[in-house]
Amino acid sequence: MKKKIFMLALGLMVVLVLSACGEKTQDDVVKTLNGKLENLEGYKAKAKMTLQMGADPHTYDVEIWHKRPDFYRVDLKNAQKDQNQMILRNEEGVFVLTPALNKSFKFQSDWPQNSSQAYLYESLVKDIDEDKEAKFTATTDHYVFETKTRYQNHKMLPYQEITLNKKDLSPVSVKVMDSDRNPLVTVEFSDVTFNAAFDKNDFNVQKNMTGAQLDKTVMAEPENKEFSVKYPEEIPGVGLMGEKEVKIDDGKRVVLTYEGEKSFTLVQEKTTVMPATSGPTNMVGEIVDLGFTIGAITDNSLTWTNDGVDYMIASNDLTAEEMVDIARTVQGSAVK
Repeated sequence: MKKKIFMLALGLMVVLVLSACGEKTQDDVVKTLNGKLENLEGYKAKAKMTLQMGADPHTYDVEIWHKRPDFYRVDLKNAQKDQNQMILRNEEGVFVLTPALNKSFKFQSDWPQNSSQAYLYESLVKDIDEDKEAKFTATTDHYVFETKTRYQNHKMLPYQEITLNKKDLSPVSVKVMDSDRNPLVTVEFSDVTFNAAFDKNDFNVQKNMTGAQLDKTVMAEPENKEFSVKYPEEIPGVGLMGEKEVKIDDGKRVVLTYEGEKSFTLVQEKTTVMPATSGPTNMVGEIVDLGFTIGAITDNSLTWTNDGVDYMIASNDLTAEEMVDIARTVQGSAVK
């Protein structure tokens, strides 16, 4: 009898010890994340981002720098196409640079606070903290959260799976998913350094433009040839009613007119390299991350550049989400 009591007591002690040393709860992890972010002076990270938006996946190398409170440098390189774009935020504003074209655009924007950003650590923490219905699991090495997103095109990319390293809560991977939980954007982090050191000019526009232009791996000359017109995927209730080609100094401009329930115009023309003395162009609207490139969006228009071609969607009927969805299908579809 005494032996049984002793064994029961021993078992209870083991349970208590295991409970005390057990896994952190979801609330514990979220609280620790917020505390880490509050004390974080900045970080540097490298990642590989893969987009499954069309027939073939597109992969980008991403380098992220953040200096507290609101200095950012996000360098996106498309290895297959020898091109890159950079988003900079400093005391002067938010800039989008395309070094190969010597183009820089300045926005009066609250980016990156206005939307989810799969490659920004503080954005991921905010998404985890704000989604009170987030799903949480713990594995041997990782904490995994499934949360809602805050994208402009929320309906197309409503969910994300965020995996964090248990040891230091650094990001391991992010999968941004459609409504069926199919991953359309995957970010895999390879190197994260918290509280990294920065030089005073690390977020300077001209320094970063010049530095990128000296990098021959991302400065392939734009091909001097006519572009092929691209068409969006079929849109219910909307049809292509007109296609007009206009000759311009550097080639042609193509205007596609779509009419129906949600009428819009899609304009395409070959982009031009700006003179070396050109300064930033002031942009109206907000930065929008299309995945394959960075665009500018207003209530009635969306503009972006990809593969040496400038695109613009203009409409009084489309919402911002709908313009983004159409832009994605233009780049994801084959030439008609």
